[in-house]
Amino acid sequence: MTVKGIIAISGKSGLFKVVAQGKNNVIVESLDDKKRFPAYATDRISALEDISIYTYSDDKALIEVFEAIFDKENGGEAVSHKEDPAKLAAYLEEILPDYDQERVYPSDIKKIFMWYNLLVKAGELKKEESEEKVEETKAEEVKEEKPKAAKKPAAKKTTAKPKADADKPAAKKPAAKKAAPKKEASKEK
Repeated sequence: MTVKGIIAISGKSGLFKVVAQGKNNVIVESLDDKKRFPAYATDRISALEDISIYTYSDDKALIEVFEAIFDKENGGEAVSHKEDPAKLAAYLEEILPDYDQERVYPSDIKKIFMWYNLLVKAGELKKEESEEKVEETKAEEVKEEKPKAAKKPAAKKTTAKPKADADKPAAKKPAAKKAAPKKEASKEK
């Protein structure tokens, strides 16, 4: 599961996917309505992959929280972010029991559930194969390809003309023009 290239822009609701990068801005596409617009350096942009949640022991990456919600909901949507803040806090406590209740505000909890539901609706959150399985399948593919990729010995290069050219008559070269013979001046005096 990855949220690479998905950002949040301060002052704008929803999430955005980075589509292209310009000289002084990035072009983003809204996950809600698929509208594109530029986001400038003056906008406060946060990449979802860089966001983490405060816990009493160590900070937890937001993607790990999304994975826990995804597993609990079997890939479906979670509770709405418009629910009672106490209900949202209780749900988050089921997912992440040691989150820091003093530093994680109700508005932060609302964003977590709003963003999760947006990502599920947009089809951006999908359970991927574990990295070990992916590496194993790649290794198996490489083993299968090796026997097929047997190389033939390289042909020897020769400088002789091909046989087909040897049978053709040589092209005639235009004859060089002969200079006219000089007339000897007669000595008749």
